[in-house]
Amino acid sequence: MDTRLIPERFLFRFLLPCRRRRPLWTRQGSQLDESYRIFPLALLEGQRIWADFRMAWDEQGLAFCLLVQGKKQPVWCRAGRPEDSDSLQVWIDTRDVHSVHRAGRFCYRFLFMPAGGGPRLSEPTALWLPIERAREQPRPVASDSLHVLARLKPDGYVLEAFVSAEALSGFDPLEQPRIGFNYAVWDREFGLLTLSPGPPMPYAEDPSLWVSLELMP
Repeated sequence: MDTRLIPERFLFRFLLPCRRRRPLWTRQGSQLDESYRIFPLALLEGQRIWADFRMAWDEQGLAFCLLVQGKKQPVWCRAGRPEDSDSLQVWIDTRDVHSVHRAGRFCYRFLFMPAGGGPRLSEPTALWLPIERAREQPRPVASDSLHVLARLKPDGYVLEAFVSAEALSGFDPLEQPRIGFNYAVWDREFGLLTLSPGPPMPYAEDPSLWVSLELMP
């Protein structure tokens, strides 16, 4: 591998704070303000930050908010082609293990789209997806454990998502206040934006590359 292509984020181990919120999720979503923003580590490499990612936790689970703006093209989302669609993917390791390179049964991958579902492809969509090359997959996630809301705008969208604690084996913020975490925002117009080191590193399947989040009380 050409070392000039290795992302600078690969050279460091990051611990980022994630704030608690009560209530975490309602019918109106999470409504996370700027104080819940997760610092975009791609900024350290001089990348353009075109997505604003926010996150919060409670015993209920984990909530996410993604704001994308500045788009000139409409969103493109298809439930049958999720990995080709404009989307937010998150990876969660409830045990925050960085000594292995293949995901285990405490590692999860979720994908959320601001559209692509329903007969008119206009409804937001939430999916659980297996992690490639995993040593062991977690137990199946019930569809009612995932929630997603979206508001499309002329120049982008706001996406809010929630993963219930019941869907996450090993999720115990009081006993285990750190989790492994990564996100990837894919946009057909802007490209790819990741929290942990991006390509050519195998960020989608290697938990040792993910950052640690401190679930702040």
